[in-house]
Amino acid sequence: MNQEAPAGNQLNIEITEEVAEGQYANLAIITHSHAEFVIDFVSVMPGTPKSKVKSRLIMTPQHAKRFMKALMENVGRFEAGHGEIQDLEAVEIPMNFGGPSALA
Repeated sequence: MNQEAPAGNQLNIEITEEVAEGQYANLAIITHSHAEFVIDFVSVMPGTPKSKVKSRLIMTPQHAKRFMKALMENVGRFEAGHGEIQDLEAVEIPMNFGGPSALA
């Protein structure tokens, strides 16, 4: 039996074209206080001495925990269909990503 949610419970979500394009990030920096979690998404490129935060999310601890659970569930689904994701902590990646080493 297919039941529709009452009109008062519907949530319409819109996304602009700019936001829909997304931002690439290969580093997330997470900080927190007693009231909020702050997640900065950064794009670190090889041979570039400086990187910029591309996006920042600020959420309550409760929403951070819900986000963590949702991400874990989705990673589990992905791995069920595509195999285990290799943990990058097990692989040493040089911070220069193969680019020139910094000299002092």
